[in-house]
Amino acid sequence: MLGTIVNALAIVAGSLLGLFFSKGIAKNYEEIILSAVGLSVLLIGIKSALTSDSLMIVIFSVIIGAIIGEALRIEKKLEALGAFLESKVTSKSKDNRSFARGFVTASLVFCVGSMAIIGSLESGLTGNHQTLFAKSVLDGVTSIIFASAMGLGVMFSGLAVFLYQGLITLTATSMKDLLVPETIEQMTSVGGLLIMAIGFNMLKITSIRVGNLIPGIFLPLLYFALSRYYSALFG
Repeated sequence: MLGTIVNALAIVAGSLLGLFFSKGIAKNYEEIILSAVGLSVLLIGIKSALTSDSLMIVIFSVIIGAIIGEALRIEKKLEALGAFLESKVTSKSKDNRSFARGFVTASLVFCVGSMAIIGSLESGLTGNHQTLFAKSVLDGVTSIIFASAMGLGVMFSGLAVFLYQGLITLTATSMKDLLVPETIEQMTSVGGLLIMAIGFNMLKITSIRVGNLIPGIFLPLLYFALSRYYSALFG
């Protein structure tokens, strides 16, 4: 869990710096910074989405994951958690930046990438935290920019990262045999599509409920497990 703890603390520290630097920033600068961040997130997503050549698995993972996520109302629950945290931190938001929006956007960006999954699995399986340490540096820098543009909610995304990555780390041993390179590539591509969707949302081009797409990231694991079971059963 060390890597996950460091990652969460890096997000908190970066957010505090971002909040400090955001003081006195004019609204037009705030908007252009957010647009620049949205474009950067879009670029990261495109690069990750092109990792796998197994297009049908990636496509069906996103579609089926969307159905599962919509049924579970994951995004609504994330927004509700953001609203709950806001009510505990401040009675009323004094600026136009939504606490819940910052919390949900940052949580998704920090959680759906391949480094979050692979780093957490490495941490749980081998005790190697190097990937999560590298992710901590990236997330810390990103959280500075996010917090300066989206406010206090970004800092509390560290809690979501801690819970999400911590759960993966604790259950890593049960997924060990499923993590072949092809499956990892497929998960990375699905995550890349989700990151692209976040970028489009930040640019106000779309309003995709990205949180409801999260189950799709793990469906390549399920597909590989089922296909291996079928092969063992029928030869």
